Amino acid sequence: MKIFGLRRNFLIKLGLLVISCLLLGPYIFHLFGDKPTSTRSSRDSVLKFQAKDAVDNSLVDDVKEQVVPLPLVNNFNDNDMVHDKRPEKDRPKTVMKKGVTGNYEPAPVHPGSGPGENGEPVYTAMDERTRADQTIREYGFNMVNSDKISLDRTVPDTRMDECKYWHYPEKLPTASVILVFHNEGWSTLVRTVHSVINTTPSHLLHEVVMVDDFSDKEHLKDKLDQYMTRFNGKVKIYRNEERLGLIRTRTRGAELATGEVIVFLDAHCEGNPNWLPPLLARIAYDRTIMAVPIVDGIDWDNFRYRPVYTTTHHRGIFEWGFLYKESQVPQRELTTRTYHSEPYKSPTHAGGLFAMDRKYFFEMGGYDPGMQIWGGENFELSFKIWQCGGSIEWVPCSRVGHVYRNHMPYGFGKVDAKIPVILLNYMRVVEVWLDDEFKEYFYTREPSVRGYPIGDISKQLEFKKEHNCKSFKWFMENVAYEVFERFPPLPRNKVWGEFKTVDGNKCWDTVGQSVGGGPIGAYYCHHAGGNQMFRLNMKGQLALGERCLQAKNGDTIHIHFCETQPQGFWDYDESTKQVKHTEHNSCVEIGKDDSLHLQPCDSSVSRQQWEINEVRSWK
Repeated sequence: MKIFGLRRNFLIKLGLLVISCLLLGPYIFHLFGDKPTSTRSSRDSVLKFQAKDAVDNSLVDDVKEQVVPLPLVNNFNDNDMVHDKRPEKDRPKTVMKKGVTGNYEPAPVHPGSGPGENGEPVYTAMDERTRADQTIREYGFNMVNSDKISLDRTVPDTRMDECKYWHYPEKLPTASVILVFHNEGWSTLVRTVHSVINTTPSHLLHEVVMVDDFSDKEHLKDKLDQYMTRFNGKVKIYRNEERLGLIRTRTRGAELATGEVIVFLDAHCEGNPNWLPPLLARIAYDRTIMAVPIVDGIDWDNFRYRPVYTTTHHRGIFEWGFLYKESQVPQRELTTRTYHSEPYKSPTHAGGLFAMDRKYFFEMGGYDPGMQIWGGENFELSFKIWQCGGSIEWVPCSRVGHVYRNHMPYGFGKVDAKIPVILLNYMRVVEVWLDDEFKEYFYTREPSVRGYPIGDISKQLEFKKEHNCKSFKWFMENVAYEVFERFPPLPRNKVWGEFKTVDGNKCWDTVGQSVGGGPIGAYYCHHAGGNQMFRLNMKGQLALGERCLQAKNGDTIHIHFCETQPQGFWDYDESTKQVKHTEHNSCVEIGKDDSLHLQPCDSSVSRQQWEINEVRSWK
């Protein structure tokens, strides 16, 4: 019995891990972790920063670690709140002068001859393979290849040609670029700093704020401090005394920053030519705009730099499980612009890279302090901005390259949640910013978390009420209007949970199928949901997450990304406990090898009988 208990605990933990992996998917930029603490208690007690401003090399040995008071932004005057009240004629303008090089346009930089120059790929030699694989496991990147590349390498100019002829206001706000990191590889992190400094007008770059979220790598301690002294105080390093997670560490970075605009970048980025002025120009025009650069891709293995999108504009949206998606910008939005390179509005953003007026960020409450680690903060901030009077714009002439990891190489840290923390964060967003009608779409998609305690959200609801924020229905009709075309409202579930054999302990399971899909089967029930938690809606769609079950050949059951319309050919007969495919007039049967197939329906065959048990692993 003891062995069985240990095995059951192991399977539950495994299931929770699988849930997290399924939810995070390809959009992960970071994972950090800690338990929730209020802003005030974290400031006044243990969650302090040790700071080292970068200084002259001769002084570095004399610099002593000290606790720096957190410059929290408190109690803004409501008269200055949110809205930019300047008349149109008084706002600084950006002007297109065709054929006349823009006032901030840098001189062309000619690529060097070293590895990776101009964003070209770098490859691993056979005798480097073992070491390279080790670094991939440790950092999520091929650091062997990264270390071959100059910290000052050039990247291709991926902007539209039009971008070279925009003239931005001569007076732009200064920027604090905030880099949050945990156990980052040396060259990817330091190259980010070099790139920011190399590609940014010096009078606009107020500082680079580096916040170390309790790393334990030796190269991120004294070596990093020593290295950054070469920038003569432009780069400042702060350290958490314990893991706070990405969301809270970014908030700390914003508190410590002293520039007029805060620019969040991930710690593995490279700037395209003239990437910063277009962002600052939009904020100078209207301080309530969140300005988002277009993100280019940098390969995690060979570090090739190339655009994800070229001339077709995309923007950020979401599906009803709140996985971040991108779709082509609707014509309705594009027709409001004169030039193809002009900024355009977006419902949301991926979360990693954006710029905001610093005071406005805190006027809006910053990030929800009840959210943990990573995930959902992009939606929380996006919905809050749009519903409470601001806007989000993607800026085509600002492009920044980002390295997407092969995998997440470190754990969560401290997690004070019995469900995947990203779902907890989503629930806080849903309960504050969505109307009741739209909340149901989320809980239909993720039924197992309904009722989970999400902590105190009274301050967020009070903020929403005090500032007369608009409804989510308004947001959907006026801002995110294409979401329903891509992800229609979900019909309510008929049944959901684990599909278990009536005479055994085997449950339907994705059996390790990758995101792209493949045949599913059955495996020992672990009662943790995740890859064994399916849902059948009233229109016959049988799904897990954003993937649906299909039996196109009338035999094997495969899992693939769902079609647009949330409907299908499945049904469940509660009297016979059979799962039927109405198009093929067949029932799901488990084989001796634990595979799942469609067979002629026979209610006397126990291999076709399934109990469906709702799973709430947190209870």
